Amino acid sequence: MSREIHAALVIAVCALVTLALRALPFVCFGGKRGMPQRIVRLGSVLPPAIMAALVVYCLKGVPYGTVREGACQLIAAAAVVALHVWKRSTLLSIGAGTALYMILIRL
Repeated sequence: MSREIHAALVIAVCALVTLALRALPFVCFGGKRGMPQRIVRLGSVLPPAIMAALVVYCLKGVPYGTVREGACQLIAAAAVVALHVWKRSTLLSIGAGTALYMILIRL
């Protein structure tokens, strides 16, 4: 099998799996049936839990030996939290926190 055909088949399989995974909730929970309470509860609990895990993962490697690097990361993280509490906009808080971190590490 040539490389082009192999690449096309890999892309086709990935596209089909992606389509199936996106359609699965509509097939399982579509129609007049309501969603089970367990799924509704997971939908409200999982996003904050995932964000907390990401914060812990990102800040676990804060270098305490060099104050400058650790301070840049902690200041940017505090800015993200403050902006999110103030404006309740995930995109704004993450974007501004990233921009602030990039500015701080270049100063």
